[in-house]
Amino acid sequence: MKIAVIVLSIVALIGLIVSSITNFGITIKDKKIKLYWAFPLVIGLIFIIFGFIPFDTFVDGLFSNSGMNPVKILILFLSMTGISIFLDEMGLFSFLAYKVVQKSRSSQTKVYFALCGLIAILTMFTSNDIVILTFTPFIIFFCKRTKCNPIPYLVSEFILANTWSMMFIIGNPTNIYLASYFGVNFIDYFKVMAIPTICCGIVEMLILFLVFRKSLKTPFDYSDEEVTLKNLPLTIVGVVILAICTVLLVVSSYVDFLEMYIVSASSFILLISICLFYSAIKKERPNELGNSFKRLPYELIPFLLGMFTISLCFNYYGISAALCSFFGHDASNLVYGFSSLLTCNLVNNIPMSVLFSGIINNMGSDLTLLPIYASIIGSNLGAFITPLGALAGIMWMGILSSHKVKYTFGNFVKYGVMVGLPTALVALLVLPLFI
Repeated sequence: MKIAVIVLSIVALIGLIVSSITNFGITIKDKKIKLYWAFPLVIGLIFIIFGFIPFDTFVDGLFSNSGMNPVKILILFLSMTGISIFLDEMGLFSFLAYKVVQKSRSSQTKVYFALCGLIAILTMFTSNDIVILTFTPFIIFFCKRTKCNPIPYLVSEFILANTWSMMFIIGNPTNIYLASYFGVNFIDYFKVMAIPTICCGIVEMLILFLVFRKSLKTPFDYSDEEVTLKNLPLTIVGVVILAICTVLLVVSSYVDFLEMYIVSASSFILLISICLFYSAIKKERPNELGNSFKRLPYELIPFLLGMFTISLCFNYYGISAALCSFFGHDASNLVYGFSSLLTCNLVNNIPMSVLFSGIINNMGSDLTLLPIYASIIGSNLGAFITPLGALAGIMWMGILSSHKVKYTFGNFVKYGVMVGLPTALVALLVLPLFI
């Protein structure tokens, strides 16, 4: 059974990698549905149907009152993503970017640093995926309009979004999974990750500016084209709810019954209710709300459930324990940090997080917080080493291709390694100072 579990799991991971690279999917009514999630889901179903793992064990894990509960993790991530997407539908992110550019348009350098600062702030309070998917088309459009090289802006956007997502637990689903699995709350997470994230951001900005400084000295032509908010009252409501939600997530660290998934779900439900009430009064269709639901990453549900089942089998058959012994129970944060970063680029960062949660959990009495946070760092920074590191990388490359921006796999790796490896080293060296 153990050999079969390993072989089938490898099949799932190979299918995941190949489907991600080839953009495998089906087209229904001119809309392409990606099927990268199908491989881990099918293998997970095989494990359950053919008795590789007792059904009771699967159900107990699925609904257990623990950090590993994937249902709570999905509710938390989808709720926070829903609020962020709604604000994007209102045009908030484009509006803020337009204002930043408008205030700093005297030079490329000012625009560059202003946009980088805005990306960092928005990523901390929303998520890396939302910022990347929102800002990439804007940057391409802006650079075409001003006749400047888009690569410095695009590379910096992608790298910074996948770095500042480490600051808060809600910035990346991998943060949520690994931290929740080991019972790390919002405020404790922030206390540890704040300074390492800031150090990473500073190091990256220095490296990126040195790399692109010649390109950023080139003047550009700027023409005004005003960007406005679609609905000011609902935008304000969305921002206020996001702010309150963030505060309550902090409070939840001190209140046992106020779990993070309850806070995020309640906030999203409140936003939905207010939007529907507003639309009923105005006798308008809630189009932006409908579009928000259409844009939610539903594929994450079967994907995470499939990977969760595979992880359960790894634990059930002692495979995670064997991997833990291979690393060594006294393995350093550097070992876990760089091994997680490498594993991201072999199997993607979400499967890596599921796999490493089981490995770290087998440390038993030797378990400390260092390997947990080191793996979180690897899951975020690993996203910009190769496009395979995270789904955001694959989607980002697809956006560039659709807008005819020339950016090869080799370019991705070149800039990713140049920035990612020294940044990871800095973060992992600074990390022990705050645990």
